[in-house]
Amino acid sequence: MKVESWLFLLTGAFFIPVATVYGFMTHWTEPVGFLGMYLLSGLCIMVGVYLYYTGNRVGPRPEDRLDAEVHEGSGEQGHFSPWSWWPLVLALSCAAGFLGLAVGWWIFMVGLGLAAIALVGWVYEYSRGDHAH
Repeated sequence: MKVESWLFLLTGAFFIPVATVYGFMTHWTEPVGFLGMYLLSGLCIMVGVYLYYTGNRVGPRPEDRLDAEVHEGSGEQGHFSPWSWWPLVLALSCAAGFLGLAVGWWIFMVGLGLAAIALVGWVYEYSRGDHAH
């Protein structure tokens, strides 16, 4: 993860002076541009720091080594829920929340409540019922 972490860190460092120059060129009157670039820089730096610490903790992956073989990257890559309906419920509740921002706050509150239920259901899906571990 060394390459990915440095890519994000350098991108974050690049956008700090770009946002500052942009702010001076617009006389700091257009807040969306420079503020968005400062936030983009912060997000890039956060992702880069996370990848840097994760790469130090986990060690080099087969993708990071020049002498790695293709078969070293095979095997289980993660745990996925192929029969889960909770992502669909969460997506629909988020769509209702965004609709509520445009139409009415009561729809937003309904979407927020459904999103909380869907998120809890998705997180605890394998803690109860037929698929409990």
